[in-house]
Amino acid sequence: MREEEVDRLRGVVRDCVSKHLYSSAIFFADKVALATGDPADIYMQAQALFLGRHYRRALHLLSSSPHVLLQDLRFRYLAAKCLEELKEWHQCLTMLGDAKVDEDGNVHAQKDNSAMYLDKDGEDHEINTTAAICFLRGKAYEALDNRAQARLWYKAAVKADPLCYEALECLVDNYMLTCEEESSLLSSLQFGKDDRWLSTFYSCLIKKHDKEHVVEAKFRELERETCAISSSNSSFGHTLRNNSDLLACKAEYYYQCGEYHKCFELTSALLERDPFHLKCILVHLAAAVELGHSNDLYLMACSLVKDYPQKSLSWFAVGCYYYCIKKYDQARRYFCKSTSLDGTFPPAWIGTGNAYASQEESDQAMAAFRTAARLFPGCHLPTLYIGMEYMRTHNFKLAEQFFLQAKKICPSDPLVDNELGVVAYHMKEYQKAVQWFEMTLDHVACSLSEMWEPTLVNLAHAQRKLKYIHVTLQPDIQTNNSYRRYHKAISYYEKALTVSTRNLSAFAGLAYTYHLQDNLDAAITYYHKEAAFVDSGYAHLERT
Repeated sequence: MREEEVDRLRGVVRDCVSKHLYSSAIFFADKVALATGDPADIYMQAQALFLGRHYRRALHLLSSSPHVLLQDLRFRYLAAKCLEELKEWHQCLTMLGDAKVDEDGNVHAQKDNSAMYLDKDGEDHEINTTAAICFLRGKAYEALDNRAQARLWYKAAVKADPLCYEALECLVDNYMLTCEEESSLLSSLQFGKDDRWLSTFYSCLIKKHDKEHVVEAKFRELERETCAISSSNSSFGHTLRNNSDLLACKAEYYYQCGEYHKCFELTSALLERDPFHLKCILVHLAAAVELGHSNDLYLMACSLVKDYPQKSLSWFAVGCYYYCIKKYDQARRYFCKSTSLDGTFPPAWIGTGNAYASQEESDQAMAAFRTAARLFPGCHLPTLYIGMEYMRTHNFKLAEQFFLQAKKICPSDPLVDNELGVVAYHMKEYQKAVQWFEMTLDHVACSLSEMWEPTLVNLAHAQRKLKYIHVTLQPDIQTNNSYRRYHKAISYYEKALTVSTRNLSAFAGLAYTYHLQDNLDAAITYYHKEAAFVDSGYAHLERT
Protein backbone atom coordinates (compact mmCIF):
# COMPACT_ATOMS: atom_id res chain seq x y z
CA MET A 1 0.00 0.00 0.00
CA ARG A 2 1.43 3.32 -1.09
CA GLU A 3 2.11 6.08 1.45
CA GLU A 4 -0.51 8.38 -0.06
CA GLU A 5 -3.11 5.60 0.19
CA VAL A 6 -2.19 5.06 3.85
CA ASP A 7 -2.53 8.79 4.57
CA ARG A 8 -5.93 8.83 2.88
CA LEU A 9 -7.11 5.88 4.98
CA ARG A 10 -5.87 7.59 8.15
CA GLY A 11 -8.05 10.54 7.20
CA VAL A 12 -10.98 8.17 6.61
CA VAL A 13 -10.51 6.68 10.10
CA ARG A 14 -10.51 10.12 11.72
CA ASP A 15 -13.59 11.12 9.76
CA CYS A 16 -15.40 7.93 10.76
CA VAL A 17 -14.61 8.63 14.40
CA SER A 18 -15.89 12.21 14.11
CA LYS A 19 -19.12 10.88 12.55
CA HIS A 20 -19.38 8.13 15.20
CA LEU A 21 -19.11 5.37 12.60
CA TYR A 22 -16.97 3.24 14.87
CA SER A 23 -17.29 -0.07 13.01
CA SER A 24 -16.06 1.63 9.85
CA ALA A 25 -13.23 3.26 11.81
CA ILE A 26 -12.21 -0.13 13.24
CA PHE A 27 -12.30 -1.71 9.77
CA PHE A 28 -10.06 0.86 8.10
CA ALA A 29 -7.75 1.35 11.11
CA ASP A 30 -7.05 -2.37 11.12
CA LYS A 31 -5.91 -2.19 7.48
CA VAL A 32 -3.67 0.82 8.12
CA ALA A 33 -2.04 -0.77 11.19
CA LEU A 34 -1.44 -4.02 9.29
CA ALA A 35 0.10 -2.16 6.34
CA THR A 36 2.51 -0.01 8.35
CA GLY A 37 3.07 -1.65 11.76
CA ASP A 38 3.66 1.88 13.01
CA PRO A 39 2.96 2.26 16.79
CA ALA A 40 1.00 5.42 16.02
CA ASP A 41 -1.33 3.46 13.70
CA ILE A 42 -1.67 0.66 16.25
CA TYR A 43 -2.64 3.30 18.79
CA MET A 44 -5.21 4.72 16.32
CA GLN A 45 -6.68 1.22 15.87
CA ALA A 46 -6.85 0.72 19.63
CA GLN A 47 -8.64 4.07 20.02
CA ALA A 48 -11.21 3.06 17.41
CA LEU A 49 -11.77 -0.23 19.26
CA PHE A 50 -12.14 1.63 22.56
CA LEU A 51 -14.68 4.06 21.12
CA GLY A 52 -16.57 1.11 19.65
CA ARG A 53 -16.69 -0.42 23.17
CA HIS A 54 -14.51 -3.38 22.23
CA TYR A 55 -12.50 -2.99 25.43
CA ARG A 56 -11.06 -6.52 25.66
CA ARG A 57 -9.97 -6.47 22.05
CA ALA A 58 -8.37 -3.02 22.44
CA LEU A 59 -6.56 -4.16 25.59
CA HIS A 60 -5.28 -7.27 23.81
CA LEU A 61 -4.05 -5.17 20.87
CA LEU A 62 -2.18 -2.78 23.16
CA SER A 63 -0.71 -5.64 25.20
CA SER A 64 0.52 -7.35 22.03
CA SER A 65 3.17 -4.62 21.81
CA PRO A 66 4.70 -4.97 25.30
CA HIS A 67 7.83 -2.99 24.51
CA VAL A 68 5.84 0.04 23.32
CA LEU A 69 3.32 -0.42 26.15
CA LEU A 70 6.07 -0.12 28.74
CA GLN A 71 7.84 2.75 26.98
CA ASP A 72 4.92 4.94 25.98
CA LEU A 73 2.55 6.75 28.33
CA ARG A 74 -0.32 6.92 25.87
CA PHE A 75 -0.36 3.18 25.26
CA ARG A 76 -0.49 2.53 29.00
CA TYR A 77 -3.11 5.19 29.57
CA LEU A 78 -5.42 3.78 26.91
CA ALA A 79 -4.91 0.25 28.26
CA ALA A 80 -5.77 1.52 31.74
CA LYS A 81 -8.89 3.21 30.33
CA CYS A 82 -9.96 -0.18 28.93
CA LEU A 83 -9.50 -1.70 32.39
CA GLU A 84 -11.51 1.17 33.86
CA GLU A 85 -14.42 0.39 31.58
CA LEU A 86 -14.12 -3.27 32.56
CA LYS A 87 -14.20 -2.24 36.27
CA GLU A 88 -10.90 -4.02 36.92
CA TRP A 89 -9.57 -1.32 39.22
CA HIS A 90 -6.55 -3.08 40.73
CA GLN A 91 -5.27 -4.05 37.28
CA CYS A 92 -5.93 -0.48 36.16
CA LEU A 93 -3.65 0.86 38.89
CA THR A 94 -1.02 -1.73 38.07
CA MET A 95 -1.12 -0.74 34.40
CA LEU A 96 -0.58 2.92 35.29
CA GLY A 97 2.63 2.03 37.13
CA ASP A 98 4.14 2.88 40.48
CA ALA A 99 4.10 6.44 41.72
CA LYS A 100 3.75 8.23 45.04
CA VAL A 101 1.93 11.45 45.79
CA ASP A 102 2.30 13.69 48.82
CA GLU A 103 -0.33 15.74 50.67
CA ASP A 104 0.27 18.73 48.41
CA GLY A 105 -0.45 16.74 45.24
CA ASN A 106 3.19 16.47 44.14
CA VAL A 107 4.04 13.21 42.35
CA HIS A 108 7.31 11.43 43.20
CA ALA A 109 9.21 8.42 41.81
CA GLN A 110 7.47 8.55 38.45
CA LYS A 111 9.70 7.57 35.54
CA ASP A 112 7.30 8.33 32.73
CA ASN A 113 8.79 11.49 31.29
CA SER A 114 9.93 10.01 27.96
CA ALA A 115 6.49 9.90 26.37
CA MET A 116 6.46 9.52 22.61
CA TYR A 117 4.02 11.71 20.65
CA LEU A 118 1.95 9.36 18.52
CA ASP A 119 -0.90 11.40 17.03
CA LYS A 120 0.49 12.68 13.74
CA ASP A 121 -2.28 15.27 13.33
CA GLY A 122 -2.61 16.28 16.96
CA GLU A 123 -3.07 19.86 18.09
CA ASP A 124 -0.40 21.81 19.92
CA HIS A 125 -2.80 22.61 22.77
CA GLU A 126 -3.56 19.43 24.63
CA ILE A 127 -4.02 18.31 28.23
CA ASN A 128 -0.91 16.80 29.75
CA THR A 129 -1.07 13.00 29.60
CA THR A 130 0.45 12.85 33.08
CA ALA A 131 -2.54 14.84 34.36
CA ALA A 132 -4.93 12.39 32.71
CA ILE A 133 -3.08 9.47 34.32
CA CYS A 134 -3.25 11.11 37.75
CA PHE A 135 -6.97 11.67 37.28
CA LEU A 136 -7.51 8.04 36.28
CA ARG A 137 -5.58 6.92 39.36
CA GLY A 138 -7.91 9.07 41.44
CA LYS A 139 -10.99 7.49 39.85
CA ALA A 140 -9.60 4.01 40.50
CA TYR A 141 -8.90 4.75 44.16
CA GLU A 142 -12.34 6.31 44.57
CA ALA A 143 -13.96 3.21 43.04
CA LEU A 144 -11.97 1.13 45.55
CA ASP A 145 -13.38 3.35 48.34
CA ASN A 146 -9.97 4.82 49.13
CA ARG A 147 -11.12 8.42 49.06
CA ALA A 148 -8.04 9.74 50.83
CA GLN A 149 -5.77 8.57 47.99
CA ALA A 150 -8.34 9.63 45.39
CA ARG A 151 -8.26 13.16 46.80
CA LEU A 152 -4.45 13.32 46.53
CA TRP A 153 -4.40 12.08 42.94
CA TYR A 154 -7.14 14.50 41.87
CA LYS A 155 -5.04 17.30 43.35
CA ALA A 156 -2.02 15.96 41.48
CA ALA A 157 -4.01 15.93 38.22
CA VAL A 158 -5.03 19.59 38.55
CA LYS A 159 -1.51 20.62 39.53
CA ALA A 160 -0.03 18.71 36.58
CA ASP A 161 -2.36 20.58 34.22
CA PRO A 162 -4.97 23.16 35.33
CA LEU A 163 -6.90 22.40 32.13
CA CYS A 164 -7.85 19.03 33.65
CA TYR A 165 -11.21 20.38 34.80
CA GLU A 166 -12.67 16.95 35.59
CA ALA A 167 -10.26 16.51 38.49
CA LEU A 168 -11.20 19.88 40.00
CA GLU A 169 -14.86 19.03 39.47
CA CYS A 170 -14.46 15.81 41.46
CA LEU A 171 -12.70 17.65 44.28
CA VAL A 172 -15.31 20.40 44.49
CA ASP A 173 -18.54 18.49 43.80
CA ASN A 174 -17.60 15.63 46.13
CA TYR A 175 -16.42 18.01 48.88
CA MET A 176 -12.99 16.41 49.17
CA LEU A 177 -11.25 19.61 50.30
CA THR A 178 -11.94 22.15 53.00
CA CYS A 179 -12.31 25.81 52.02
CA GLU A 180 -8.74 26.50 53.07
CA GLU A 181 -7.43 23.54 51.07
CA GLU A 182 -9.36 24.65 47.99
CA SER A 183 -7.87 28.14 48.21
CA SER A 184 -4.39 26.72 48.72
CA LEU A 185 -4.74 24.41 45.71
CA LEU A 186 -6.01 27.22 43.49
CA SER A 187 -3.11 29.49 44.46
CA SER A 188 -0.61 26.73 43.62
CA LEU A 189 -1.85 26.16 40.05
CA GLN A 190 0.37 27.35 37.20
CA PHE A 191 -1.94 28.84 34.57
CA GLY A 192 -0.71 29.79 31.14
CA LYS A 193 -0.58 33.42 30.04
CA ASP A 194 -3.78 32.94 28.02
CA ASP A 195 -5.63 31.17 30.84
CA ARG A 196 -6.21 34.02 33.31
CA TRP A 197 -9.93 33.79 32.62
CA LEU A 198 -9.80 30.12 33.70
CA SER A 199 -8.12 31.05 36.97
CA THR A 200 -10.92 33.53 37.69
CA PHE A 201 -13.54 30.97 36.70
CA TYR A 202 -12.07 28.41 39.09
CA SER A 203 -12.02 30.97 41.90
CA CYS A 204 -15.73 31.61 41.31
CA LEU A 205 -16.38 27.87 41.54
CA ILE A 206 -14.86 27.50 44.99
CA LYS A 207 -15.59 30.88 46.62
CA LYS A 208 -19.22 30.65 47.69
CA HIS A 209 -19.08 32.46 51.06
CA ASP A 210 -17.12 35.59 50.16
CA LYS A 211 -18.65 39.05 50.42
CA GLU A 212 -21.03 40.04 47.63
CA HIS A 213 -18.78 42.78 46.23
CA VAL A 214 -15.83 40.36 46.09
CA VAL A 215 -17.67 37.64 44.16
CA GLU A 216 -19.50 40.05 41.87
CA ALA A 217 -16.16 41.70 41.09
CA LYS A 218 -14.78 38.30 40.08
CA PHE A 219 -17.71 37.68 37.76
CA ARG A 220 -17.18 41.11 36.16
CA GLU A 221 -13.44 40.45 35.89
CA LEU A 222 -14.16 37.14 34.20
CA GLU A 223 -16.34 38.86 31.62
CA ARG A 224 -13.73 41.56 30.99
CA GLU A 225 -10.95 38.98 30.57
CA THR A 226 -13.16 36.99 28.25
CA CYS A 227 -13.66 40.06 26.09
CA ALA A 228 -9.90 40.66 26.09
CA ILE A 229 -9.02 37.17 24.86
CA SER A 230 -11.81 37.16 22.30
CA SER A 231 -10.71 40.21 20.31
CA SER A 232 -10.19 38.00 17.28
CA ASN A 233 -13.51 36.25 17.79
CA SER A 234 -16.11 38.50 19.42
CA SER A 235 -18.73 35.75 19.51
CA PHE A 236 -16.67 33.76 22.03
CA GLY A 237 -16.80 36.56 24.59
CA HIS A 238 -20.55 36.95 24.21
CA THR A 239 -21.07 33.20 24.53
CA LEU A 240 -19.02 32.88 27.71
CA ARG A 241 -20.73 35.85 29.37
CA ASN A 242 -24.00 33.97 28.94
CA ASN A 243 -22.45 30.57 29.51
CA SER A 244 -24.60 27.99 31.32
CA ASP A 245 -21.78 26.93 33.66
CA LEU A 246 -21.12 30.53 34.68
CA LEU A 247 -24.81 31.23 35.30
CA ALA A 248 -25.15 28.02 37.30
CA CYS A 249 -22.17 29.14 39.38
CA LYS A 250 -23.90 32.48 40.04
CA ALA A 251 -27.10 30.69 41.01
CA GLU A 252 -25.22 28.52 43.49
CA TYR A 253 -23.65 31.63 44.98
CA TYR A 254 -27.09 33.23 45.42
CA TYR A 255 -28.31 30.05 47.11
CA GLN A 256 -25.38 30.05 49.54
CA CYS A 257 -26.19 33.69 50.38
CA GLY A 258 -29.82 32.84 51.15
CA GLU A 259 -31.06 34.79 48.13
CA TYR A 260 -33.47 32.00 47.20
CA HIS A 261 -35.81 34.08 45.04
CA LYS A 262 -32.94 35.46 42.99
CA CYS A 263 -31.44 31.97 42.70
CA PHE A 264 -34.73 30.44 41.57
CA GLU A 265 -35.32 33.15 38.97
CA LEU A 266 -31.84 32.62 37.52
CA THR A 267 -32.08 28.82 37.41
CA SER A 268 -35.58 29.00 35.90
CA ALA A 269 -34.33 31.25 33.10
CA LEU A 270 -31.30 29.05 32.52
CA LEU A 271 -33.32 25.83 32.42
CA GLU A 272 -35.64 27.31 29.80
CA ARG A 273 -32.59 27.66 27.56
CA ASP A 274 -30.68 24.54 28.69
CA PRO A 275 -33.24 22.20 30.32
CA PHE A 276 -30.79 19.33 30.88
CA HIS A 277 -28.00 21.21 32.69
CA LEU A 278 -27.75 18.86 35.67
CA LYS A 279 -25.76 21.15 37.97
CA CYS A 280 -28.27 23.91 37.44
CA ILE A 281 -31.11 21.45 38.09
CA LEU A 282 -29.60 20.55 41.47
CA VAL A 283 -29.44 24.21 42.55
CA HIS A 284 -32.95 24.75 41.17
CA LEU A 285 -34.29 21.88 43.28
CA ALA A 286 -32.62 23.20 46.43
CA ALA A 287 -34.02 26.71 45.91
CA ALA A 288 -37.50 25.32 45.18
CA VAL A 289 -37.45 23.39 48.47
CA GLU A 290 -36.48 26.52 50.41
CA LEU A 291 -39.27 28.51 48.74
CA GLY A 292 -41.86 25.74 49.08
CA HIS A 293 -42.53 25.51 45.32
CA SER A 294 -43.98 22.00 45.39
CA ASN A 295 -45.54 22.22 41.91
CA ASP A 296 -42.20 23.05 40.31
CA LEU A 297 -40.59 20.21 42.23
CA TYR A 298 -43.25 17.77 41.06
CA LEU A 299 -42.85 18.71 37.39
CA MET A 300 -39.06 18.62 37.57
CA ALA A 301 -39.07 15.24 39.34
CA CYS A 302 -41.39 13.71 36.73
CA SER A 303 -39.22 15.01 33.91
CA LEU A 304 -35.98 13.73 35.46
CA VAL A 305 -37.34 10.26 36.26
CA LYS A 306 -38.53 9.98 32.67
CA ASP A 307 -35.28 11.17 31.06
CA TYR A 308 -32.68 9.91 33.58
CA PRO A 309 -34.14 6.95 35.51
CA GLN A 310 -30.67 5.63 36.44
CA LYS A 311 -29.34 8.92 37.84
CA SER A 312 -29.38 9.59 41.56
CA LEU A 313 -30.37 13.21 40.88
CA SER A 314 -33.74 12.07 39.50
CA TRP A 315 -34.78 10.21 42.63
CA PHE A 316 -33.33 12.97 44.79
CA ALA A 317 -35.76 15.32 43.03
CA VAL A 318 -38.65 13.00 43.94
CA GLY A 319 -37.47 13.02 47.55
CA CYS A 320 -37.32 16.84 47.49
CA TYR A 321 -40.96 16.97 46.36
CA TYR A 322 -42.15 14.75 49.20
CA TYR A 323 -39.96 16.64 51.67
CA CYS A 324 -41.51 19.92 50.54
CA ILE A 325 -45.07 18.64 51.14
CA LYS A 326 -43.96 17.22 54.51
CA LYS A 327 -44.39 13.55 53.63
CA TYR A 328 -41.11 12.60 55.24
CA ASP A 329 -41.47 8.80 55.04
CA GLN A 330 -41.74 8.92 51.25
CA ALA A 331 -39.00 11.55 51.06
CA ARG A 332 -36.68 9.34 53.05
CA ARG A 333 -37.40 6.36 50.83
CA TYR A 334 -36.49 8.24 47.66
CA PHE A 335 -33.43 9.88 49.19
CA CYS A 336 -32.24 6.38 50.15
CA LYS A 337 -32.87 5.19 46.59
CA SER A 338 -30.72 8.07 45.38
CA THR A 339 -27.84 7.04 47.67
CA SER A 340 -28.16 3.42 46.54
CA LEU A 341 -27.66 4.51 42.92
CA ASP A 342 -24.72 6.76 43.77
CA GLY A 343 -23.24 6.58 47.24
CA THR A 344 -21.09 9.64 46.54
CA PHE A 345 -23.99 12.05 45.92
CA PRO A 346 -23.81 14.48 48.88
CA PRO A 347 -27.30 16.07 48.70
CA ALA A 348 -29.04 12.69 49.00
CA TRP A 349 -27.25 11.84 52.26
CA ILE A 350 -28.04 15.26 53.70
CA GLY A 351 -31.65 14.95 52.54
CA THR A 352 -31.94 11.56 54.24
CA GLY A 353 -30.65 12.99 57.50
CA ASN A 354 -32.99 15.98 57.33
CA ALA A 355 -35.99 13.74 56.61
CA TYR A 356 -35.23 11.71 59.74
CA ALA A 357 -34.60 14.87 61.75
CA SER A 358 -37.96 16.32 60.68
CA GLN A 359 -39.60 13.32 62.36
CA GLU A 360 -37.34 13.72 65.41
CA GLU A 361 -35.65 10.38 64.77
CA SER A 362 -32.25 11.55 65.98
CA ASP A 363 -30.38 8.24 65.86
CA GLN A 364 -31.15 7.61 62.18
CA ALA A 365 -30.53 11.26 61.31
CA MET A 366 -27.16 11.14 63.08
CA ALA A 367 -26.22 7.97 61.19
CA ALA A 368 -26.95 9.62 57.83
CA PHE A 369 -25.08 12.81 58.75
CA ARG A 370 -22.07 10.86 60.07
CA THR A 371 -21.91 8.88 56.84
CA ALA A 372 -21.99 12.13 54.88
CA ALA A 373 -19.28 13.64 57.10
CA ARG A 374 -17.07 10.59 56.51
CA LEU A 375 -17.62 10.51 52.74
CA PHE A 376 -17.35 14.26 52.18
CA PRO A 377 -14.72 15.67 54.57
CA GLY A 378 -14.78 19.06 52.86
CA CYS A 379 -18.52 19.57 53.41
CA HIS A 380 -19.33 21.26 56.71
CA LEU A 381 -23.09 20.76 56.48
CA PRO A 382 -23.24 17.18 57.91
CA THR A 383 -21.18 18.26 60.92
CA LEU A 384 -23.37 21.35 61.30
CA TYR A 385 -26.53 19.22 61.25
CA ILE A 386 -25.08 16.79 63.80
CA GLY A 387 -24.53 19.79 66.08
CA MET A 388 -28.13 20.88 65.51
CA GLU A 389 -29.38 17.44 66.52
CA TYR A 390 -27.34 17.56 69.72
CA MET A 391 -28.67 21.04 70.40
CA ARG A 392 -32.26 19.85 69.87
CA THR A 393 -31.69 17.23 72.55
CA HIS A 394 -30.11 19.90 74.86
CA ASN A 395 -26.62 18.39 74.70
CA PHE A 396 -25.06 21.80 74.28
CA LYS A 397 -21.41 20.89 74.95
CA LEU A 398 -21.34 18.27 72.19
CA ALA A 399 -23.28 20.59 69.89
CA GLU A 400 -20.64 23.28 70.39
CA GLN A 401 -17.84 20.82 69.56
CA PHE A 402 -19.45 19.86 66.25
CA PHE A 403 -20.20 23.49 65.37
CA LEU A 404 -16.55 24.36 65.97
CA GLN A 405 -15.52 21.44 63.77
CA ALA A 406 -17.86 22.72 61.04
CA LYS A 407 -16.30 26.18 61.37
CA LYS A 408 -12.85 24.68 60.93
CA ILE A 409 -13.98 23.13 57.64
CA CYS A 410 -15.71 26.30 56.41
CA PRO A 411 -14.68 29.35 58.47
CA SER A 412 -16.75 31.92 56.58
CA ASP A 413 -20.25 30.37 56.61
CA PRO A 414 -22.46 32.67 58.75
CA LEU A 415 -24.85 29.81 59.55
CA VAL A 416 -22.14 28.13 61.62
CA ASP A 417 -21.47 31.35 63.57
CA ASN A 418 -25.19 31.73 64.20
CA GLU A 419 -25.51 28.22 65.63
CA LEU A 420 -22.49 28.80 67.87
CA GLY A 421 -24.23 31.94 69.14
CA VAL A 422 -27.42 29.99 69.85
CA VAL A 423 -25.48 27.36 71.79
CA ALA A 424 -23.69 30.02 73.83
CA TYR A 425 -27.04 31.69 74.55
CA HIS A 426 -28.56 28.42 75.79
CA MET A 427 -25.48 27.89 78.00
CA LYS A 428 -26.06 31.41 79.42
CA GLU A 429 -22.71 32.61 78.04
CA TYR A 430 -24.27 35.81 76.76
CA GLN A 431 -21.05 37.71 76.05
CA LYS A 432 -19.82 34.86 73.85
CA ALA A 433 -23.25 34.69 72.20
CA VAL A 434 -23.04 38.39 71.33
CA GLN A 435 -19.62 37.86 69.76
CA TRP A 436 -20.82 34.94 67.65
CA PHE A 437 -23.98 36.75 66.49
CA GLU A 438 -21.97 39.84 65.54
CA MET A 439 -19.53 37.61 63.64
CA THR A 440 -22.52 36.08 61.85
CA LEU A 441 -23.65 39.48 60.61
CA ASP A 442 -20.07 40.31 59.55
CA HIS A 443 -19.89 37.12 57.47
CA VAL A 444 -23.23 37.62 55.69
CA ALA A 445 -22.19 37.93 52.06
CA CYS A 446 -24.93 40.29 50.88
CA SER A 447 -27.40 42.74 52.39
CA LEU A 448 -29.47 41.42 55.30
CA SER A 449 -32.58 39.56 54.20
CA GLU A 450 -35.46 37.98 56.11
CA MET A 451 -33.31 34.88 56.52
CA TRP A 452 -31.12 36.75 59.04
CA GLU A 453 -33.94 38.27 61.08
CA PRO A 454 -33.67 35.56 63.82
CA THR A 455 -29.96 36.38 64.20
CA LEU A 456 -30.77 40.05 64.81
CA VAL A 457 -33.44 39.14 67.37
CA ASN A 458 -31.11 36.66 69.12
CA LEU A 459 -28.37 39.29 69.25
CA ALA A 460 -30.81 41.75 70.79
CA HIS A 461 -31.91 39.13 73.35
CA ALA A 462 -28.27 38.49 74.29
CA GLN A 463 -27.56 42.22 74.69
CA ARG A 464 -30.63 42.57 76.89
CA LYS A 465 -29.61 39.57 78.98
CA LEU A 466 -26.14 41.04 79.55
CA LYS A 467 -27.61 44.25 80.99
CA TYR A 468 -30.15 42.32 83.04
CA ILE A 469 -27.40 40.15 84.59
CA HIS A 470 -25.23 43.20 85.31
CA VAL A 471 -28.05 45.00 87.12
CA THR A 472 -29.06 41.86 89.03
CA LEU A 473 -25.55 41.18 90.30
CA GLN A 474 -24.80 44.84 91.08
CA PRO A 475 -28.13 46.57 91.71
CA ASP A 476 -26.49 49.68 93.16
CA ILE A 477 -24.19 50.26 90.17
CA GLN A 478 -26.25 51.29 87.13
CA THR A 479 -23.74 53.10 84.96
CA ASN A 480 -24.20 54.55 81.51
CA ASN A 481 -22.07 51.71 80.18
CA SER A 482 -24.48 49.09 81.51
CA TYR A 483 -27.53 50.94 80.18
CA ARG A 484 -25.88 51.03 76.76
CA ARG A 485 -26.70 47.34 76.49
CA TYR A 486 -30.40 48.18 76.46
CA HIS A 487 -29.90 50.75 73.71
CA LYS A 488 -27.96 48.20 71.62
CA ALA A 489 -30.70 45.64 72.19
CA ILE A 490 -33.35 48.13 71.08
CA SER A 491 -31.39 49.01 67.94
CA TYR A 492 -31.11 45.35 66.94
CA TYR A 493 -34.81 44.72 67.62
CA GLU A 494 -35.68 47.68 65.40
CA LYS A 495 -33.29 46.46 62.71
CA ALA A 496 -35.02 43.07 62.82
CA LEU A 497 -38.36 44.79 62.30
CA THR A 498 -37.03 46.53 59.19
CA VAL A 499 -36.19 43.08 57.80
CA SER A 500 -39.49 41.47 58.84
CA THR A 501 -42.34 43.67 60.09
CA ARG A 502 -44.40 40.79 61.47
CA ASN A 503 -41.95 39.38 63.99
CA LEU A 504 -43.68 38.76 67.31
CA SER A 505 -40.41 38.03 69.10
CA ALA A 506 -39.00 41.42 68.09
CA PHE A 507 -42.13 43.26 69.33
CA ALA A 508 -42.08 41.32 72.61
CA GLY A 509 -38.36 41.96 73.07
CA LEU A 510 -38.77 45.68 72.40
CA ALA A 511 -41.68 45.93 74.82
CA TYR A 512 -39.82 44.08 77.57
CA THR A 513 -36.61 46.10 77.05
CA TYR A 514 -38.50 49.39 77.29
CA HIS A 515 -40.25 47.98 80.35
CA LEU A 516 -36.88 47.27 81.98
CA GLN A 517 -35.85 50.85 81.20
CA ASP A 518 -39.00 52.10 82.93
CA ASN A 519 -40.16 53.60 79.63
CA LEU A 520 -43.69 52.36 80.20
CA ASP A 521 -45.39 54.29 77.37
CA ALA A 522 -43.13 52.74 74.76
CA ALA A 523 -43.43 49.34 76.44
CA ILE A 524 -47.24 49.49 76.38
CA THR A 525 -47.20 50.52 72.70
CA TYR A 526 -45.15 47.47 71.70
CA TYR A 527 -47.10 45.13 73.95
CA HIS A 528 -50.23 46.28 72.10
CA LYS A 529 -48.58 45.73 68.71
CA GLU A 530 -47.59 42.23 69.69
CA ALA A 531 -51.13 41.49 70.91
CA ALA A 532 -52.60 42.88 67.69
CA PHE A 533 -50.49 40.53 65.56
CA VAL A 534 -51.38 37.57 67.78
CA ASP A 535 -55.09 38.40 67.49
CA SER A 536 -54.86 38.78 63.70
CA GLY A 537 -53.13 35.44 63.51
CA TYR A 538 -55.88 33.71 65.47
CA ALA A 539 -58.53 35.41 63.31
CA HIS A 540 -56.79 34.11 60.19
CA LEU A 541 -56.78 30.60 61.64
CA GLU A 542 -60.52 30.81 62.35
CA ARG A 543 -61.26 31.94 58.77
CA THR A 544 -59.22 29.11 57.27
